[in-house]
Amino acid sequence: MRMLVVDDEPFMCHLLVKQLAKLGYDDVLAQHSAKDALQVLSKQLHGIDLVFCDLQMPGMDGIEFVRQLVHLGYRGGLVLVSGEDWRIIATAENLALHHRLKVLGGMQKPVSQAALKAIMVRALAHQSALQQSGPLLSASPRRPSYDVAALRQALDSGELVNYYQPKVSLRDGQLLGVETLVRWQHPDDGLVLPDQFIQVAEEAGLIDQLTQQVLRAALQQVRSWNDEGMALQVAVNISMDNLASLDFPDRIESLLHELGVPASALMLEVTESRVMSDPLASLDILTRLRIKKISLSIDDFGTGHSSLRQLHDIPFNELKIDGSFVRGVSHDSYARTIVEASLNLAQQLGLKTVAEGVEQPEDWCFLREAGCDVAQGWLIARAMPAEHLSGWVETWQGRRAELNAIGQQSEEG
Repeated sequence: MRMLVVDDEPFMCHLLVKQLAKLGYDDVLAQHSAKDALQVLSKQLHGIDLVFCDLQMPGMDGIEFVRQLVHLGYRGGLVLVSGEDWRIIATAENLALHHRLKVLGGMQKPVSQAALKAIMVRALAHQSALQQSGPLLSASPRRPSYDVAALRQALDSGELVNYYQPKVSLRDGQLLGVETLVRWQHPDDGLVLPDQFIQVAEEAGLIDQLTQQVLRAALQQVRSWNDEGMALQVAVNISMDNLASLDFPDRIESLLHELGVPASALMLEVTESRVMSDPLASLDILTRLRIKKISLSIDDFGTGHSSLRQLHDIPFNELKIDGSFVRGVSHDSYARTIVEASLNLAQQLGLKTVAEGVEQPEDWCFLREAGCDVAQGWLIARAMPAEHLSGWVETWQGRRAELNAIGQQSEEG
């Protein structure tokens, strides 16, 4: 593994290099200037696997350096190191994550050997995942933009497809259900993620048509799984704009009856990404959905508009903790406090709890011990086409047993 240490203090730089050497890592470059480090990165033919970056540096500080890593298209691991308060380090980590950099953690100076060892365990896992992904330093691909006409054509021609991400019990790893994640199978651009077209659908008044297509396909699929002996609940995301039509609950109920799917097999995930245009109508619709025995989940709790007011006003069944708090929660004291508070609140309100964005076994163990009910994230599986689920179930059994054993050892320890 090739590494780059960036720190303007020569002593701290030298110390970290020596600590890495004690762990068996001697292919380490050291730079005392962020600008010089960027030149090194841009010239490396085979890339750098891991960067340790100080936050407080003259000339170009660590935040500016992170921004430049994004421009370079850096895909290796990143560790932020600083003598600053933990809150500042955590905020810098969050910023880098939002830039879609692979942040493996933060460390406070002076760096302990134990903390460094834990970081390197995560770094090795990240490097393994990238073995088939090509060079670590490459130009960032341009993300196409799509207009209303293209999206309308996609809806009319059936180019939108559903992918499904498993949700499993943290107690024993049992598969409980799936979340439906829509994709656009674009004839030229390949698989397009929803963040590139959902806002277009909302602004153009196409979100209702899109949601109905996603719902129908998801319910047809859950009926098929049920017929095969897999009794799963399927979750579907709905927009605030779906909650503007008072007949929305009736249309869903009619679809359930048509496809022969029980209402208990459907969970609607509500994300208030846009302000309610008519709060009274939205409350009317959500309450009627619950009367019809359709479950409701408050998605991305703790972010955006998701709030205590929603929990007070709307009869939710489930609370989903946003992945930005879940990733790395086992070693982030501030995220841990937020997650524990959210879990305690949900438990007192009688809500099932789901942690999304679970990526590390350590986070799985923490969530299990904290009393979270359900896990979802890349540690379990990425979103997949429906036809891949049965094959995943077979391979999951071994992984499930392994995680259960790790969880039991953690509880006993």
